[in-house]
Amino acid sequence: MGALKLTANNLRIAAITLVIVSCIGAYYWLPDSTALPTPQSSTSSGGAILMDDMAYQTARRLAPFAANLEEQSLAREALRLADRELDEAFASALREATAQSDQLFRGPLKSLSMRITEHRTKVDVTAKKIEALTKVATSDDKAASELERSKAEQNLNQDELEDLQQEVIRQGGNLHLRVETAIHEHEASENAAIPWQAATAEVPSTLWAQFTAWQTLRDHRLVVGQASSQAQGKAASLLKERNQLQQLVAKEKPSEQDDQDTAMLARLRQLSDQKRTILELDKRSAHCKQLADTYQRWTAIIDHRSNSSLRLLLRSLALVFAVILMVLLATNALTAFIVKQHDRRFHQLRVAGSAGLQVIGVLAVLLILFGPPKDVSMVLGLLTAGLTVALKDFILAFFGWFILMGKNGISLGDWVEIEGVGGEVIELGILHTVLLEMGHWSNGSRPTGRRVSFGNKYAIEHHFFNFSTEGQWLWDELQVTVPVTGDPYQTAQLIRQLVEKATAEDARLAEADWQRVTHKYGNREFSAKPAVDMRPSVSHINVIVRYITRAPQRYEVKSRLFGALVELLQKNSDVTRRLR
Repeated sequence: MGALKLTANNLRIAAITLVIVSCIGAYYWLPDSTALPTPQSSTSSGGAILMDDMAYQTARRLAPFAANLEEQSLAREALRLADRELDEAFASALREATAQSDQLFRGPLKSLSMRITEHRTKVDVTAKKIEALTKVATSDDKAASELERSKAEQNLNQDELEDLQQEVIRQGGNLHLRVETAIHEHEASENAAIPWQAATAEVPSTLWAQFTAWQTLRDHRLVVGQASSQAQGKAASLLKERNQLQQLVAKEKPSEQDDQDTAMLARLRQLSDQKRTILELDKRSAHCKQLADTYQRWTAIIDHRSNSSLRLLLRSLALVFAVILMVLLATNALTAFIVKQHDRRFHQLRVAGSAGLQVIGVLAVLLILFGPPKDVSMVLGLLTAGLTVALKDFILAFFGWFILMGKNGISLGDWVEIEGVGGEVIELGILHTVLLEMGHWSNGSRPTGRRVSFGNKYAIEHHFFNFSTEGQWLWDELQVTVPVTGDPYQTAQLIRQLVEKATAEDARLAEADWQRVTHKYGNREFSAKPAVDMRPSVSHINVIVRYITRAPQRYEVKSRLFGALVELLQKNSDVTRRLR
């Protein structure tokens, strides 16, 4: 069995050693974060009008992920590029909205446009009239009446103007307004504060912090990688739209047959707008490619930070297994040393040493996992609670010592019974009480030679009997077998008289002690006279006599009584023989 156990220990040690070597190998195999690759920036042209703020919103969402100065610099660069790309998109959309609105107001919405202009003129004229009448209305009643009529007319003109504007919106003439609204919303979002992280170069020192940092960096790397793919896809989409528009412009160049000045001017304006749109699409595509390149550089930084966290995590894991290995080796060495001693006293040393090594190992692993405690008050509270639970028996034993030292306690030399064990007190310490075992009172109370130690907590949690208070009195008994021949009742009476005469002085002193101890409690009278009990059987009668005596003298008194009873029974036997 010992060889099997040693083999199992060797297998555990070998497995832990293999894990440590693997962690160390992975630690040195992963690349360090000191040499960062510099990705090449790429730019190209392309584009088409696409009023999409997804790139800008993504850049704002990723900005709080930047944890150091380098990442924050890239995050600000990504915000700048996304904002410029969105500005180009707004410029194209606003120009197209203006051109579309001009076409609408020259075509289907021409009458509505004229009516809106007319009502605006009426509103302006009426407003000036109200302003002039207001100055003289206080002194001229006619002007006051005219002022009220002008205000009512102004309200009517404004309602009609709002109705005409709503009609324009219903017929598709509100594109310019929607673009302007989107621009205002974007400007408002630019002014919103971004919750930047506090830039720090602190390296996580605990295993838990390293694992958390590694997991967080993995999540950030996934999100930033998706943003890079999104920017690349948008750049490709803008490039495709730009090429399609370029082909369309090449097919629709103005010919010499366009001799009308108005048509020629409209076509030239349209071509000019389209070329501007192509140029803006080129810029937007370039910005998206630069944005993708920025995200790629950010991803490279995150990758190397993740590798650094993983290397630190593996190093901490190696330390944990190294601590476990050291505890196992130290425990095996301690066990092997103690086994060679062949002394039972060293067994306690082996148990205590093994427990101490395990406690030290657990504390070291916890220190690697979570680091040293920072909240002193919380640590003190937990430590106090732990010590209270662990040292409960010692605390109870200490306070039990005060009870034992009190008036109703025990002293050295007392005969006591504690938890069913009786004996003489030979040592009374702060934490322990030591008895020299004397056996039970009913079976001789002879010393057994064993020392029995009790924690003093029995004075609080349990109870104890002290037979050494006052005169150390106790009730003892003896049994005498009387034959049925003769007069057993007379024999029992003679035995009672003999015992009463022999213990008269002890009975008197016991009654006096009882009165002295119990008179203040009002207890009933106490009689210490011997009592006789007769128990008949088939061939004889058992006479049981109970009497009081001092505990230290019980064997001497019982021996003296047995001698007197033998003489008494011998005399009765002779008398009975002569009568026969």
